[in-house]
Amino acid sequence: MRRGAFSILRWGSLALIIIAALLLVQQVISYSRIRAMLPPGMIIAGIPAGGLSQQQAADRLIQAYGVPVELHYGNAVIQIKPSVVGFEIDLQAMLAAADLQRRNQPFWNAFWDYLWNRLAAPSEVPLRSRISEDRLRSFLTQEVALRYDQLPSLPLPVAGTVNFDKGEPGKELDIDRAVQLIEDALRSPNSRVVNLSFNIINPPRPTIQNLEILLRQIISVSEFDGITELYLLDLQTSQEIHFAYQQGRDLKPDIAFTAASTMKIPIMVSVFRRESEPTPPDVTSLLELMIERSENDAADQLMKLVMDPNLGPLQVAADLKSLGLINTFLAGYFYPGAPLLERIKTPANLRTDTNTQPDDYNQTTPLDMAMLLDDLYQCADSGGGTFAAVFPGQISQNECRTMLTYLSRNRIGVLIQAGLPEGTQIANKHGWITENDGLLHTIGDVAIVYSPGGNYILTIFLNNRQQLVFDPANQLVANLSRAVYNYFNPSTQ
Repeated sequence: MRRGAFSILRWGSLALIIIAALLLVQQVISYSRIRAMLPPGMIIAGIPAGGLSQQQAADRLIQAYGVPVELHYGNAVIQIKPSVVGFEIDLQAMLAAADLQRRNQPFWNAFWDYLWNRLAAPSEVPLRSRISEDRLRSFLTQEVALRYDQLPSLPLPVAGTVNFDKGEPGKELDIDRAVQLIEDALRSPNSRVVNLSFNIINPPRPTIQNLEILLRQIISVSEFDGITELYLLDLQTSQEIHFAYQQGRDLKPDIAFTAASTMKIPIMVSVFRRESEPTPPDVTSLLELMIERSENDAADQLMKLVMDPNLGPLQVAADLKSLGLINTFLAGYFYPGAPLLERIKTPANLRTDTNTQPDDYNQTTPLDMAMLLDDLYQCADSGGGTFAAVFPGQISQNECRTMLTYLSRNRIGVLIQAGLPEGTQIANKHGWITENDGLLHTIGDVAIVYSPGGNYILTIFLNNRQQLVFDPANQLVANLSRAVYNYFNPSTQ
C-alpha cells in the first residue's frame, strides 16, 4: 500500500473517532439534563410529571389537588375548598419518592440504558395526603345539612272527616356516605364532582294536639248538643287527651255520669280480688254472663256469692276508693227496687256547674274508668301496677289476663268497636240504660285498643238531658274512635 493512501485512512478513522466522541459527549450532556428532571413517564398521584423539575411537579400537584370539590345536593350546588376540611397533600414525601427512583440507578448504567433506549418506565408514586374527618363532618353538618335538609311536614286534621292528611316526606343528608364520597373526590385529580345521597324521612305521626283538634271538630260537625267527655291514654308514651265539650264550649272535665254496665268492670275486679285460683266454675259462668252478655242478674249474683250478700256493692265501692278512684262507686244492686245502701258524695257529683243527673246507685267519670283499665292492663302486662301495690298477692297477672279475655269477648259492633278496622283487638265494656222517663240519656264506652301503631285506652261518655238518640250518638262515638285509631295508625287511612 502506498504511504499516501495509508495516511488518508488513518486520518479518516481518527475523524470518525472524534465524531463518535463528540456524539457521545452530546448524548451524555443531553441525558444529564434529562436526569436532572423527573424521569420520563413519571406519574405522581395521578399527575404526569415526567421531564418536570421538582418545583414544576409540585406546582402541578398543588394546582390539581387545590381545585374545589363541587357538591350537588338536590338542586343546590356547594363548593368546598380542600383546605376548609383540612385536606393536604404530602408534596415532600411524594417528590422524594419520585427522586429516589431517579437516583437509585448508577449514572453510567442508566446512561447506557438511555443510549440504547432500554430505560424502564418508572413506578407511579401514589398519593400521600391527610384530611380531618372531624372538620369534614362539621362542614357537612353546619354548611350543608343545616341549610339544605328538608323536614317532613306534619299531618294535619282534615276538616269534616276522621282523617289526617298524609304530610310531605323530608330528606336528610347521609353524612357517613357523604364523607366517603368527598374523601374519594379530594383524592382524585379529575373527579371533583360529588352527588350527595340522602335519606327520605317519612312524615311523623300527627301530634296529639292535632288529634284533640280533630276530635273537637268531629263533635262540632256532628251537631250533638249534649255533653261529651273523652279521655285518651297512649300506653306507650303516657300522653293523654282529656276534655269535656258541649256545643263549641269547653267544660271542666271529671263530670259525673251514670256508669250503667261499665260498672261491671269494677265488680269483676272485686270478684277476682276475693276468689283464689282456680276460679270456681259457678263464678266463671256468672262472670261470662255479666261481661259477655252484660246481664245484671249475673252481676247481682256474683256480689252475693263472693262478697257480703247485703253489702256487696259497698265492698266494690270500697275497693275503688282504695285504688284512688274517688268518683266511681256502686251503692246498690241492679235488680229493680233494690235499696240504695248509701248516698255517696264525690267531687264529681258535688259540682254545681254541670249536672248530668247521674244515677245515685252507680256513677263514674271517663278518667276513673280509664285509670281502672290502665291498672288492669299493667297487671296483665307485667304483673305490677296499682293492683300489686294496693292488693298485694290478691290479684295475679294470670287473673288480669283472664279479665281482659272476658272484656275482649264483649263484641257488639257499636260505639268504639264500630270505628275500628275489622279484626282489631279490643277489650271493652259499654253501658246505657233507659231511665225512669222511658228515654235514653247517657251512653258510655270504655276500651283498651291493641293496634299495630300502639295500644291505647279510650273512654267516652255522652249525655243529653232531653233525649239521647242512639243512632247518631253511636255514629259520633264510632267517628271519635276512628279518628283516634287513625292517629295511631296513619298508614291505614
